[in-house]
Amino acid sequence: LVGQVVALNRVQKLVKSMIGIVIAEASLLKFALRLHQALATWEHQATAWMLDAPAINVDETSFRVDTKNHWIHVYSSGDITLKFLHRNRGKAAIDEINIIPRYGGAIIHDCWSSYLSYHDCNHGLCGSHLLRELTFIEW
Repeated sequence: LVGQVVALNRVQKLVKSMIGIVIAEASLLKFALRLHQALATWEHQATAWMLDAPAINVDETSFRVDTKNHWIHVYSSGDITLKFLHRNRGKAAIDEINIIPRYGGAIIHDCWSSYLSYHDCNHGLCGSHLLRELTFIEW
């Protein structure tokens, strides 16, 4: 729930309504950290699967953190979806996440120039983004 931007006090109320116990905010944060650490092995394996996929879909969306704009970078292929929070949207973030720089398949994206700067992979344009940009069609 913390990852879904539910305030800690609301998580406390939800847990109390379900099991009748109030869990301290510090405990909730500790649980989230332990989960993050436990998922590290899965994330490493999922990244390896992503790098072996013939195509991956990539996108990013803004997300407020402490009143500052950050970006959630999304990488998906088949049943695997990876999300990375980064303070930047551009090439620096993509390089730090380090999936696209190591990828040799096709990335499907919104034609954003940062994605187009990678030349060791193929590029495909996202149909949903193309339809959003479409202003006129003649039959």
